[in-house]
Amino acid sequence: MKLVVGLGNPGSRYLGTRHNVGYRVVGCFAARNSIPLDGERFESRFGPGSIQRDAGEPVEVAVLEPLTWMNRSGAAVAQAIRGLGIEEPSSDLLVVFDDVDLPTGRLRLRPHGGSGGHRGLADVIEALDRSDFARLRFGVGRPEGLADTADWVLAPFSAEEEVAVRRRVEAAAEAIEAFLLEGIVPAMNRFNTDPASES
Repeated sequence: MKLVVGLGNPGSRYLGTRHNVGYRVVGCFAARNSIPLDGERFESRFGPGSIQRDAGEPVEVAVLEPLTWMNRSGAAVAQAIRGLGIEEPSSDLLVVFDDVDLPTGRLRLRPHGGSGGHRGLADVIEALDRSDFARLRFGVGRPEGLADTADWVLAPFSAEEEVAVRRRVEAAAEAIEAFLLEGIVPAMNRFNTDPASES
């Protein structure tokens, strides 16, 4: 069983904000693969399913959107790891979240690493007491001038940004599929590229 986690904040107030792009990406992934994300387990929205490419073996996967608030995401992820019997998070866990240090829409897959200042990811690392699990960062850019970063991530994308973001959310969902079916290195090679360079 693989576990794909999208980080965000629950409630209509945060729907569509930059900070909730992790929810948005895993929701897109679930929809693309007919995984119903309508259950509630592990203090999260939850959906089990599987994906398959061509004649290959299906990959069992669970999708999780913690409802514990962004900065307390770790408790939900730790519960899911235990409850689903996932023995090796280093190969079976992928966490998706926003990143202000990447341009809007830029994707960055990594097999491990630190939190990069992201409090939601930091809480997951603390709760699991390890950082050797895959993560997919989705760039949301930084505000210009002296605008507050906290206000920036809790605001929605502009209408202009939204046009590109829709396309990049689909690309991020494809990156999750590549991670699950092909592994982290092939997925990195395909998706850690500048969108402007893509044909």
